Amino acid sequence: MRSYDVAPFAYPEADRVSVLTGDIRDSALHDAAFDGIDIVVHCAAALPLASRDEIMSTNVEGTRQMLEAALERGIERFVHISSTAVYGIPDHHPLVETDPMQGVGPYGESKVLAEGLCSAYRDRGLVVPVLRPKSFVGPERLGAFELLYDFAYEGHNFPVLGSGNNKYQLLDVEDLSQAIALVAEGEAEVVNDTFNIGAAAFGTMRESFQSVLDRAGHGKRVIGLPATPAIWTLRALEAVHLSPLYKWIYETAAKDSFVSIDKAVERLGYSPRHSNSDALIRNYEWYLANRDRISAKAGVSHRVPWKRGALTLIKLVM
Repeated sequence: MRSYDVAPFAYPEADRVSVLTGDIRDSALHDAAFDGIDIVVHCAAALPLASRDEIMSTNVEGTRQMLEAALERGIERFVHISSTAVYGIPDHHPLVETDPMQGVGPYGESKVLAEGLCSAYRDRGLVVPVLRPKSFVGPERLGAFELLYDFAYEGHNFPVLGSGNNKYQLLDVEDLSQAIALVAEGEAEVVNDTFNIGAAAFGTMRESFQSVLDRAGHGKRVIGLPATPAIWTLRALEAVHLSPLYKWIYETAAKDSFVSIDKAVERLGYSPRHSNSDALIRNYEWYLANRDRISAKAGVSHRVPWKRGALTLIKLVM
C-alpha cells in the first residue's frame, strides 16, 4: 500500500504504508508512485478555498495525468473520489446519478470536468469506478465542521442559515471506506460506473448539529439565522477573503441536500452503519481527544481547522 500526496503522511498507520511525498502533477514521480500497484484510489484535490488556477490544475489536469499514468502502466482499476458538488444547487431531491451535473464555482466545475475525464478513460479500457460522496466526517477530518465542534466545546449556541429544518445528509468516513472497498474488489462490469454514497439514516441539519451540542453538555441550542441576509453577508465576506465558507456551502446550507444511495445498495451491497448524528459525535470525540494538538493549526485542507476570518466574531453573540 502506498500513499502519494503533497502533504506529509502524519497518520498512525505510517509505519505500515509506503509513503511517497510529492505532487500528483510531477510526472517524474509517477514510476515510483505506480510501482507494484494494482488499484488506485484517487482522492487528491485542491479544495474550494484554493485559487481557481490551483483547483483546475490539480483537480482536472492532475486527474488526467493520474488516469494516463494508470492506463500506460496497466493498472487494474482506478477509483475516482468525486463529490456531490457536481449536482450544483439542485431543484429536487433525492438526487440520482443520472441527474444533470452543474458544478458551482471552480471546485464544482473541476469535479464535473474530472468526471468527464474518467468517462473518457473508461472508453479507452480502464476500469474507473466513480464515487460521489456526501460531505464526510471522521478522524483527522475537520474543515468547516471544526466551527461546530469549537462552539460546542466552549459552550456557545451554534448558528445555521434558515430554520435548520432542511434535510441534510452526511457520511461517516468508515462508510465511505466501505464503499471504496466494494468498488475496489467487486466485479469489473458491476463497479465500472458512478455511485452516490451517503448515510442511510439522516435528519434535519438542526437535529444533526444539536446532537453535538447535546454531547457537549452545556445546554446550548442550534439558532436559525434569516437565510437571505446571511447569504448576502457571506458572499461579501467571501469576496474579500474574510470567510472560510465558499459558495456551494452557504448557498445549499439552508436547503435540502440528500442523494439516493439505492444504486450503491443494490449494485454494490453498500450498507452504511452510521447516521448523521453518529458520524458527527464520533468526529467530535476525536476532536476532543486531539484538540490541543490541532487548535494552533489553520489552513485550507480538511485535515486542519479552516481560517475563520470574520466568522470569529459570531462567537460574541452566540
